[in-house]
Amino acid sequence: MGSASLVFLLVSFIWICVVAASTSPDDSAKLIALKDVWKNTPPNWVGSDPCGSNWVGIRCTNSRVTSITLSSMGLKGVLSSDISFLSELQILDLSYNKELGGPLRTSIGNLKKLTNLILVGCDFSGPIPDSIGSLQSLTYLSLNSNGFTGPIPPSIGKLSELYWLDLTDNQLTGSIPVSRGTKPGLDMLVKTKHFHLGKNQLSGPVPPRLFHSSMTLIHVLLDNNNLIGSIPSTLGSVTTLEVV
Repeated sequence: MGSASLVFLLVSFIWICVVAASTSPDDSAKLIALKDVWKNTPPNWVGSDPCGSNWVGIRCTNSRVTSITLSSMGLKGVLSSDISFLSELQILDLSYNKELGGPLRTSIGNLKKLTNLILVGCDFSGPIPDSIGSLQSLTYLSLNSNGFTGPIPPSIGKLSELYWLDLTDNQLTGSIPVSRGTKPGLDMLVKTKHFHLGKNQLSGPVPPRLFHSSMTLIHVLLDNNNLIGSIPSTLGSVTTLEVV
């Protein structure tokens, strides 16, 4: 066999190996690390090529993991910091896995391309990390029906693309944050259609600054909290409002 033929075979072999592994090595390693800390992962989560093997709930673009949707899968465990290394991730939906919980780690803020963070009906606890405000592409933030405690992070006000905010049915405390000087607040969310903050332990008056005419809110739900006083008249300046 001539040297040209050997070179051709070698190049072909390398090409086959590259094609065969269609998941970025870094993304593959992090998904496998998540698999190792979760119980009840889908049966076809085997091997080391999640994209090429079409792992259930995993979607990829150009060898990078862009979506993890594992709602109602019976997952058990915690959301480890390995998730934060999936830098192309756009959708993370782990909702209705009632034994998936623990803290939501600060490193979640590293997922700069995330548009949907949906953790409804899980068992997450502890504070909502301030780093959530780093998710500048986020449009859906649904953390309802968990055990989150502490205040609503003012940094959520920096999520300028946010359409849906649902923090209902947690154990959140403190006042509703509004902007003041350089400090952000929920009044900055002019593209948001839904404020769902009911069934918590929020206290104090509803800040008049929370509402203004630049907002496009449709639903504002503040029921079953420890709020005091009346609804501020500034609510009337939100002309898009349908349900309070």
